[in-house]
Amino acid sequence: MKLTAPVKTVLKFVMLSIAILSLSRVYLLLTHVDRINGFSDGVWILLQGLRVDLVVAGYFFTIPLMVSLWLYDGAVSRFITRILNVWLVAAFTAIVFLEVITPEFIHEYDIRPNRLFIDYLAYPGEVSRMLWEGYKPAIFLSLFALAVCIGAGIAMTRKKSLPDQSLKILRRFGLTFVVLIIGFAAMRSSLQHRPFNPSMVYFTNDNLVNSLALNSTYSVLYAAYNAKSERQASALYGKMPASQVIENVRATADINQSQFVSQDIPTLRYHEASYKGKPKNIVILLQESLGSRYVGSLGGENLTPNLDKLMAGGWQFTNAFATGTRSVRGIEAVFSGFPPGPSRSVVKLSKSQNDFFTIASLLKTHGYFTQFIYGGESHFDNMKSFFLGNGITDIHDLSTFKDPKFVGSWGASDEDLYQEAHRQFEKLNRDSVPFFSLVFTTSNHSPWEFPEDCGNDLVAPKQSRENAIRYSDCALGKFFEQAKESDYWEDTLFLVIADHDSRAYGSDLVPIEHFRIPALLIGKDVPPRKDDRLVSQIDFPVTLLSMAGISDFHPMTGFDLTQDIPESRQRAMMQYGENFAWMDMSQTTIFRPNLAPKIFTHDLKHLNTEVLADHKQKLLDKVHAHALWSNLAYLQGLYRLPSDEAFDGLEVTSLEQNEKNLDMN
Repeated sequence: MKLTAPVKTVLKFVMLSIAILSLSRVYLLLTHVDRINGFSDGVWILLQGLRVDLVVAGYFFTIPLMVSLWLYDGAVSRFITRILNVWLVAAFTAIVFLEVITPEFIHEYDIRPNRLFIDYLAYPGEVSRMLWEGYKPAIFLSLFALAVCIGAGIAMTRKKSLPDQSLKILRRFGLTFVVLIIGFAAMRSSLQHRPFNPSMVYFTNDNLVNSLALNSTYSVLYAAYNAKSERQASALYGKMPASQVIENVRATADINQSQFVSQDIPTLRYHEASYKGKPKNIVILLQESLGSRYVGSLGGENLTPNLDKLMAGGWQFTNAFATGTRSVRGIEAVFSGFPPGPSRSVVKLSKSQNDFFTIASLLKTHGYFTQFIYGGESHFDNMKSFFLGNGITDIHDLSTFKDPKFVGSWGASDEDLYQEAHRQFEKLNRDSVPFFSLVFTTSNHSPWEFPEDCGNDLVAPKQSRENAIRYSDCALGKFFEQAKESDYWEDTLFLVIADHDSRAYGSDLVPIEHFRIPALLIGKDVPPRKDDRLVSQIDFPVTLLSMAGISDFHPMTGFDLTQDIPESRQRAMMQYGENFAWMDMSQTTIFRPNLAPKIFTHDLKHLNTEVLADHKQKLLDKVHAHALWSNLAYLQGLYRLPSDEAFDGLEVTSLEQNEKNLDMN
């Protein structure tokens, strides 16, 4: 039986798309062969990859195939054919384009394009400047691929005479039904209760290797689906009664449970500050992309001599861990004390744009002036909205800087940033106003643009991450030279901490070594100390309040590091894509979407031996609860300060009442 010409055209796009996806996967396998554990794994990736490619082909081309069966020579059919051709060319171009950019994306993020790719699309100005400055070859290759795809697509859809209606209508119905069944089978790609999802092809602890079995079109579309639906954590990790979640979260906090005082805000408690003197100013210097592997005093490369010197004179933490791999994840941790979860950071979520707890909102009630200082555009990553809605009263970004001496793709240089911060701190100190300031750097970000006259020693090539770190460290050193000579030094507590490492990659389910970051508390009255305890970013806002002399109610579950924390209670939480990790001093427990959790021993750098989860139910329950907690707290509005009127009637919460009031199901 002879098929119609339009069906042949669609089939050409199907076959060419699958061929290109397969060739791309072979190329990625060859370029990452050191990560593949044997020939059989490579074969598995190629076979399962073909399965995923058929899923994408089913979504993109099933309807065009069905429609083509009903086209014939006539005005209406010619109009529909033009629409069909536009769709075919656009779909084919998108598929190829995403594969072309994949190698560069993997080089930067050690995984196929995913949710991060979607997040960056919201900021075309900043991203386009970054790409132009640092990725010109990739841009030209992508543009060339776009031109070739569009040209080839147009050639394949070049006007042809449409067939007449000689194909009998019963055959049309029959072929349409066959195409529908085949397309549905390709899209579902499973006889199980649920249709295809990435966990069905994942087979290793290496996230990159797992992602090679996908294609970038599916990876991005799946991430977009999850972003749109804002899936509850329980859909990924399994359900647990709200009362049990709260019970485990409370039990893990380093306090007596009787101190929890609210039914509506389950983790609300009164925190007594360790410092009893005049309240201190608080400054957080959030360092962009500064992993511990670059810091000499933490055993890394010797790229940060100024930070190393500062660490020797302050309270340095040698085992501090970030909660995630994005700046907004670091912000939510150090600014809000909020633990990580599988959804986007609360900085970007709609329900947390007002009435969400931050230390700025608490400090405002104590008469503090609160501000955010950033060398770029503060709307990036929705920071401006989140800050203004949750305690920040004053924002200084690139638009308010006076004559910055250097402006790159991401904004003013770190020297300009620190000069602006220094001016603000001097002014606030003269006004005798206690202040809180979050200062966020930008220079250590691709394409690594910075002035050359800071005084640090650079190596060729100049435009590199290593030199950007050297420059940022030089700017930090200059700032503290000024700060120590200033009037505000005596009354100010500084936290120098990274938002995340520059890249998180490796063959582990969660590459814990790339979550380790520098963290330093420093000020006139902070004695030098080297602290080897295992700590998380969420511990630092609690500690800052304690050291600044702020005693009050708050819902944070982080530890006050001025107190003794038994080794058995020390922990770090990390979100890596959709994998949630809980690391204590001896082992790391990882919850994965729709898969059984795993437990590994570790050496604070790598996951080592897998431990059987038998007889570990108490640990699994604790980790499971924390994997669900941030999502529950966000969705139910549980992470906030009570209203002024509510303070009068605070009472201990019963878990039964919480189970009644908070239902995750």
